Amino acid sequence: MGRPQASAVVIGSGFGGLAAAVRLAVRGYRVTVFEKLDKPGGRAYVFEQDGFRFDAGPTIVTAPFVLEELWQLCGRRLADDIELRPLMPFYRIRFADGSHFDYSGDDAAMKAEIARFDSGDVAGYEAFLAASSKLYDIGFDKLLTVSFDSLGKMVGTVPDLLTAQFYRSVHSLVAKYIKHPKLRMVFSFHPLLIGGNPFTATAVYALIAQLERRHGVHFAMGGTGSLVNGLVGLLEGQGGTLRCNAPVRRICVDDGRATGVELVSGERVDADVVVSNADAAATYRYLLPDVERRRWHERRLERVRYSMSLFVWYFGTDRQYPDVPHHMILLGPRYQALLDDIFERKVLADDFSLYLHRPTATDPSLAPPGCDAFYVLSPVPNLDGATDWALQAERYRSAIERHLESTVLPQLSAHVVSSRLLTPLDFRDRLWSVKGAAFSLEPVLTQTAWFRPHNRSEEVDGLYLVGAGTHPGAGLPGVISSAKVLDGVVPDP
Repeated sequence: MGRPQASAVVIGSGFGGLAAAVRLAVRGYRVTVFEKLDKPGGRAYVFEQDGFRFDAGPTIVTAPFVLEELWQLCGRRLADDIELRPLMPFYRIRFADGSHFDYSGDDAAMKAEIARFDSGDVAGYEAFLAASSKLYDIGFDKLLTVSFDSLGKMVGTVPDLLTAQFYRSVHSLVAKYIKHPKLRMVFSFHPLLIGGNPFTATAVYALIAQLERRHGVHFAMGGTGSLVNGLVGLLEGQGGTLRCNAPVRRICVDDGRATGVELVSGERVDADVVVSNADAAATYRYLLPDVERRRWHERRLERVRYSMSLFVWYFGTDRQYPDVPHHMILLGPRYQALLDDIFERKVLADDFSLYLHRPTATDPSLAPPGCDAFYVLSPVPNLDGATDWALQAERYRSAIERHLESTVLPQLSAHVVSSRLLTPLDFRDRLWSVKGAAFSLEPVLTQTAWFRPHNRSEEVDGLYLVGAGTHPGAGLPGVISSAKVLDGVVPDP
């Protein structure tokens, strides 16, 4: 008889967990994924109601190649299962005075848009592209898929990072090259897509602008949930198993080594390798109750900086709004002051900046005929703030509705036929994010690379972490890349 097949369990079926499960299965592990919800996806869960399909979270695909690689590992092509539709423009950014900027990957169109605001900033834009290109080359080649579980690996990247001005914030880097205040907003908002404040997130994240420029912005037809289903199909094609409605109570540890998981039901499942795609802080705080933690102890988990949270209103209308593009960002009257309210003061302001998603602009199948599906997202303080969301949620939704009605969605209130809310309480209770932080740890310099929870746990042998709270961080490319990091630290079966 041969040796029994080595086993791995994965806690959580977000993009990081599913990507890790696929990679481990390809390498020969017998993989089981445990998901507490009734469907896979984690933050990429899909809500279906009243004939509408709403992607709960991620909506922007900026790095198709990280997905393509997973399909290739399984001997398939991404296009066999998923149609990625390129978007043009990437986003429409609307300012408080009603003017707007159409952001795309077309060089001539971008320069024409910039010149409408300040022709002198065209040269600055070119200089910014050169700086972000350098950051992209360093970030993807030397940061994204490397396991920073030793300080030496971090130190080795410092010369390159110094050359790329990583010590600046994203906004500071943009402001060095671009002078017009509105254009500074246009080119510095990207850290908000991964839970960061443009005024404090390290300039490394300026690589997002270059990522979009080189690879485009895409939408998965059928919604982001089609990517989740595609990854589940890959896993099952490799002999792996997904178990939903199966919340994990704790990670079992014997003699300092992870040996499996115990479910809330009482069932124990042994494994040679345990991978947690649960929120990194929650993994250490809740899933290792009997382990004395050396680095990620309770005091440290209280001290770290957590990302902002999100308020999301999903709604369907019984009419269409053809003038509204797929992705729109509606900036409020304040930029830095509002971000200070969210990230530093942690107070819920009366004004807001919004991301409006209209997927039916690209895929009408997500709504009944003649209807539109939307979600509108507002960055809000995490639960370190004093907002009582049980009392404030409907008031806040109503304020957003009035704002949308007076700007880009006329007569909205008369046409909403389906509605659903997601508040910081849902991130805490449903998605198990500590403090309701929508993107786990905030991406500041002192919480980047080696300074984040490591992909190979510092606390328990045989335990590995993927997802937004570990290296390299939040966003689809980040969490999928966190699974690739495991290839270098999880031993072969």
